[in-house]
Amino acid sequence: MRTRRLGSTGLDVSRLALGTMSWGRDTDADAAAGQLEAFVGAGGTLIDTSNIYGDGDAESIIGTLIPDVIGRDQVVLSTTTVGVGSGRGALQRSLDASLRRLATDRVDLWQIHGFDDSVPVQETVGALEWALDSGRAAYVGLSGQSAWQVAGTAATLAARGRALASAQHEFSLVERSAESELVPAARRHGLGVLGWAPLGRGVLTGKYRHGTPADSRGASPHYARYVGRHRTDLAGRIVEAVATAADGLGTSPLAVALAWARDAPGITSAVVGAKDPAQLLGVLGAEELELPDEIRVALEDVSDPRADDDFVDVSAPLDDSPDLDGPSGPPVS
Repeated sequence: MRTRRLGSTGLDVSRLALGTMSWGRDTDADAAAGQLEAFVGAGGTLIDTSNIYGDGDAESIIGTLIPDVIGRDQVVLSTTTVGVGSGRGALQRSLDASLRRLATDRVDLWQIHGFDDSVPVQETVGALEWALDSGRAAYVGLSGQSAWQVAGTAATLAARGRALASAQHEFSLVERSAESELVPAARRHGLGVLGWAPLGRGVLTGKYRHGTPADSRGASPHYARYVGRHRTDLAGRIVEAVATAADGLGTSPLAVALAWARDAPGITSAVVGAKDPAQLLGVLGAEELELPDEIRVALEDVSDPRADDDFVDVSAPLDDSPDLDGPSGPPVS
């Protein structure tokens, strides 16, 4: 698997990252071990987890697998703190708890998810500095934040002689909002962009074209609401275009959608998740697909959000725009 440099840092990461959202809930420790071995065996390095995955069980499972199953130096370990606010003390306690579950004294990348406007940005920056200075994290980043929020934190850290390494955000053919501002802001500040849910939470695989499979995330009480947001008329047209492209290339819709997101301008790594090793092998099998330019352009045209009948141009004058409510959900692989 090819690697890419994470922004302007010295850290190389695989262009696919192994997401662990289902670990500890739908994926038990044995299946997780199989996934980890298959991923590293394919040349993957970046492991993406969070304090909220499986209520912490995902991190605990990783702590039992590294270094006993896979050596610590074989992976780039990233965890994201979600749901504790942006206060320095809460963030510090959360990272320490993650490190205990991960059975390690450091992570390669620590990211903070979400933006708390009730807390001064200096509080969050203080926690990021502490993580770097104490050696608990080699690099730090943000997740699920807007371009201006990322830029503000990056600038504040830079003024203190520190650097933000990454911005993580949902990104796929059915969720391209990061392209307009976040990706340019990341480029301006030297950040790598990690795109979660590159398969549109499973929608882009085509599995929901004719209903909701009983064993799918769309039928799960834990994930149905995340899948449902991408089951729109526009998404349906995108899925058909992806399926047509896959037929023409002799491959799967999954491979086409993943290759598009993985190689989109400004994206460093696409975070993929699977329920079991067999499903992950299907994902990894798509690694070598490189989309022809004409197919990439065609998919960009059909997935242009302005093609949606309900599209609202947020750059229009405020008087012509309704109130928009778009909170970010937790990271979803």
